[in-house]
Amino acid sequence: MFRTLARLLAPAVTDPPNADGLYTIHPLQLSRWLEEVWAHGGQASWPGFGTSPTGVTATTVQRVALPTQPGTGLLGTLPSGVDVPGQFSPPPALGIVPGVALPWDHLVYAFLVESTGVAEVTREVVRRYSVGETLEAVSDVTYSWLRATEELFFRDPPLFSVTSTVSTLRPDHRLNRRNAYWRMFGMDLPHPPSGVDGQPWKTDVGPTANLGFGTVWIDFLRQVWVAIENDSNAVGANPTDSSYIAYLARTLQEMMAMRRRAGMLAREEFTYVVTMSWFHLLVETDNRVVADLQAGVGAAGNAADRLARIAQRVGIEPPRRARELFELADLVSPVLMFIEAGRFNDAADAELLYRSASPSPAVRETMNRLIDLWQSATGQVIKGADVRTHGPAAPAQPLRLHDTSAPVAPAAPVSTASTNGTGPPVAPVAGTNGVRPPARL
Repeated sequence: MFRTLARLLAPAVTDPPNADGLYTIHPLQLSRWLEEVWAHGGQASWPGFGTSPTGVTATTVQRVALPTQPGTGLLGTLPSGVDVPGQFSPPPALGIVPGVALPWDHLVYAFLVESTGVAEVTREVVRRYSVGETLEAVSDVTYSWLRATEELFFRDPPLFSVTSTVSTLRPDHRLNRRNAYWRMFGMDLPHPPSGVDGQPWKTDVGPTANLGFGTVWIDFLRQVWVAIENDSNAVGANPTDSSYIAYLARTLQEMMAMRRRAGMLAREEFTYVVTMSWFHLLVETDNRVVADLQAGVGAAGNAADRLARIAQRVGIEPPRRARELFELADLVSPVLMFIEAGRFNDAADAELLYRSASPSPAVRETMNRLIDLWQSATGQVIKGADVRTHGPAAPAQPLRLHDTSAPVAPAAPVSTASTNGTGPPVAPVAGTNGVRPPARL
């Protein structure tokens, strides 16, 4: 979201995102831009699909959007020559044509970016500059960034804004985001929020959280990997089962659709993706803020390197797999969007995920990279020998298909000690209410 705007502010398409230019825009103007993007339709007007890929319908958009004033719109004024019609360009690996109206990222993007600990690190940086002088004086650009960050993400949003997802009923941004992740994916962030006892974000959720999402997702990745591994088999057994891959994709689609009925989690997803894109943008390049925090790593560096240096300044240790998590966020988001749109529900379409000779071979490359990163970041074995299914004695499918029709009530919340942002995201484990120690690789 904000990363998109920073790219639009760059002098040329091939230039790095203009984060410094974005940081000098008044936070009121940025807030108005968010309202414009939402009102534009976003996910509700994704071309090439008969229906909205993630349940954010035109009715949902209209019901939440601010009413426009005749002849003025919402956007107001941005720097001269910048046109921001709410257009997005996701990774080209999935064959989407850039330059048309495309949705903001999937909720999983916010989950994976927040799993890096960047939100906690940014929060501490802004807090220190707000209450004291334990960090060095910085440039005007960084002070503008500090103000915008506090105004947009660490205070109540303007009345009636689409980003108004806090109130006296749910006053903590951090817990609200965790509540959405738990309901949609049945997963927790790897680091408990500081100063919070137990897991209140699971309170009153009821038996409808997608606790089986992680299990089905891992099975989906394993089956795609088996298919990739056996794609070129000319003789002998081939355990590839495109029908089962399609079944798993349809199961994931149905699980997420249940959480989106009547526009549920629509504003929350938009708000949390917006928030994490702002934090992600901070560490994406060696911008003025990064330089003032003495965290530059040069053009050859990456977001995880900058995050580690900033975190060191404020006494926080980010997870060791932050680099994988940042890259995963950009890969998993469009994949889940396509799954929600039902684009892999047919066995023939599911072959796009693993066929090297398909019309879009980049999709297979994307899935292969995604599987590598997910295994590395979480420690869950996907490509190991124990999940390969060579020979007729080992069926490609499990003995029982996944059944998500009967809701499973969550167990009692479990209290865990804070790890200050360490550890990768983990899928839920039966009997542990989704909480398990971080995998050690």
